[in-house]
Amino acid sequence: MMSGFFDLPWWGYVLVALGMTHITIASVTIYLHRHQAHRALDLHPIPSHFFRFWLWLTTGMVTREWAAIHRKHHAKCETADDPHSPQVKGLRKVLWQGAELYREEAQNQETLDRYGHGTPNDWLERNIYERNTAGIALMLVIDVLLFGAVGLTIWAVQMAWIPFWAAGVVNGVGHFWGYRNYDCADAATNLVPWGILIGGEELHNNHHSFATSAKLSARWYEFDIGWMYIRILEILGLAKAKKVIPTPRFCEARKTPDLEMLQAIITHRYDVMTRYMSSIKQLYREELDKLKSAGVEPRKLRRLVLSNKEKLAEGDRLRLERALDHSKRLATVVSMRAELAGLWARSSASSEQLLQQLQDWVHRAEQSGIAQLQEFSGRLRCYAA
Repeated sequence: MMSGFFDLPWWGYVLVALGMTHITIASVTIYLHRHQAHRALDLHPIPSHFFRFWLWLTTGMVTREWAAIHRKHHAKCETADDPHSPQVKGLRKVLWQGAELYREEAQNQETLDRYGHGTPNDWLERNIYERNTAGIALMLVIDVLLFGAVGLTIWAVQMAWIPFWAAGVVNGVGHFWGYRNYDCADAATNLVPWGILIGGEELHNNHHSFATSAKLSARWYEFDIGWMYIRILEILGLAKAKKVIPTPRFCEARKTPDLEMLQAIITHRYDVMTRYMSSIKQLYREELDKLKSAGVEPRKLRRLVLSNKEKLAEGDRLRLERALDHSKRLATVVSMRAELAGLWARSSASSEQLLQQLQDWVHRAEQSGIAQLQEFSGRLRCYAA
């Protein structure tokens, strides 16, 4: 058996493989994702060039291609134009063929031209890093020289790590299964609250809710190891985070909704909507007996009630409307949810017009006679900018 420069016990090779793949994961989440695709942080040239070089060796991914495809994913999320939505293409397709979907989209010049702006275009990028197979071949030689025949296995693990965990698990399972802190517009979920194995990318719902945040953890029990590395780089003067997920602040309830309250609600819109959805769930449980008479399975009905009505298929939308005919209280709460979301939807309305809409919404909520709406309206008055 061919031996290399290092002769390690079996567990030593396992640790080496895990360590090298973890560096790759860190390079993807810090450099490609947070720095390049979303401009959530600035990076000093030293770590920036290291990450580029390491990704060239271990993945062959081109910065412009990766950033462009990811930006398009956010812009077209869960639509037919999304490069890798399991809601459209199916979970199995994205989980097991995520790398193929990435390579297919990388051939789309329109995607690269529209979404690939601002990425490196220096001599190194054009003459070395864009020649992706050269780096992968060099990594193979290095692994074999260092670890002998076992280096072939280590290299194979390195080559499979990103296609499976990033292109497959994050892009696939991260839009299909897990928990949600925020009621964002797409199906993104947090896989687990501890972002260690995939560098923090496990917290995918948090990311889709606040895409330009350099920190992906939001709750006290969540841990984002990528953010820990960024903080270390900041201490060393090698990075600077631009934005993080805003923490909601509260004050004494206002007697009259004002512009500051409006701005606070818009800033913390995902927290607002998440709390509102909790009130819908509570009301749904109270109204369940009435809704069962609509002839819709309770489990499916709950999904319809908690979904965005405008994004439902025609058949589901009709089933939801038929069910809501049996519960005036729930129909009111579902309707007012859409009105509340209109405060931060893109429109030509002025601040004064939006404030008038907010004041009207609060008044109707408090006069509705629905305890959940009245309680929520009181909390809404406490949001602080």
